[in-house]
Amino acid sequence: MPELRKAALAILANTNVQSKVGQLTHLFDEYQAEHIALDVAGKLDSDHLILPGRPAKPDLVAPKWVPKRRMDTVEGKIILWHSLAHIEFNAMNLALDALWRFPDMPKEYYEDWLKVAKEESYHFSLVNAHMQSFGFSYGDFPAHNSLWEMVERTTDSVIARMALVPRTMEARGLDAVPGIRDRFKQIKDERAVEILEIILRDEIGHVLIGNRWFNFLCTNEGLSPVATYRELAEKYHAPTLKGPFNIPAREQAGFTSEELSLLESLGEKGTQVA
Repeated sequence: MPELRKAALAILANTNVQSKVGQLTHLFDEYQAEHIALDVAGKLDSDHLILPGRPAKPDLVAPKWVPKRRMDTVEGKIILWHSLAHIEFNAMNLALDALWRFPDMPKEYYEDWLKVAKEESYHFSLVNAHMQSFGFSYGDFPAHNSLWEMVERTTDSVIARMALVPRTMEARGLDAVPGIRDRFKQIKDERAVEILEIILRDEIGHVLIGNRWFNFLCTNEGLSPVATYRELAEKYHAPTLKGPFNIPAREQAGFTSEELSLLESLGEKGTQVA
C-alpha cells in the first residue's frame, strides 16, 4: 500500500504544475478512501531531490524586480493575479513539505496538512483559470520567492515552521485579501470577488491549523506561545509584522486575545509580537 508522506514528497518534487495538482487531488481522494497508509515515524530522505519541484517559468527575482500590480490597466490586474497564483503554488508546496518533513507528530497533523495542500491546489487552479480567461497563464511574469525562503529556513524545526510560515507569512493574506477583494468589487469583476472570498475563507482555516499545532507544541514543551514566537522570529529572521491587521479574521484563525491585543496596540507600527 502506498504511504502518505512518501507520496507527498514525490508530489512536492514534481516540476509539472498541472500534473502536481492532479496527483495531489488523487492522493487526497485515495487517503480518504483508506487506500493510503500513514507512517508517522518514517525518516525520509530528500537529498536526491530538488525541492520544491517547480516549472521553468516563472523566473524568480528579487521582490523589487517583480512587475507592479496596478488596477488601472489590464496588464496590472493580470500581474496581480499572477502574484496570487504564485502564492497559491508556493502554499501548496509548503503544505506538502510540512506533511512529509516532520516525523512523530499526531496523525491529525498530517491529515490537516493534506487538507491544506488540497485546498491550496484548488485555489491555484481557480486563480490560474481566471488568468487564462484573459489570455495569460502562470509563468508569464517574474515572481519572488520570499514565502519559500522561510520554508527553507525552518526545515530543522517543526515548531519554527508552524510559528513562522502559516501564522506569520500566510496570516498576511488575512490582512491583505479583503482589500484586494474590495478593489475588484469596485470594478465589478464578480468572478474575481468569488475567488477571493473562497481564498479568504479557506486561509482562515489554514492559519488556524498553524496556530493549532504551534500551540500544541508549546503546550507539550511547557512554553509560552507569545515569548516563544518572539524568540523564533528573531532566531529565524522572520519579517516584521506591520498593520493594519484583520483582527476579526485573525481571531477566527485562532490567535489568542493576548496576541490580538498586542497587534491592535501596534496600529501601523511594525514589530515581531504575534
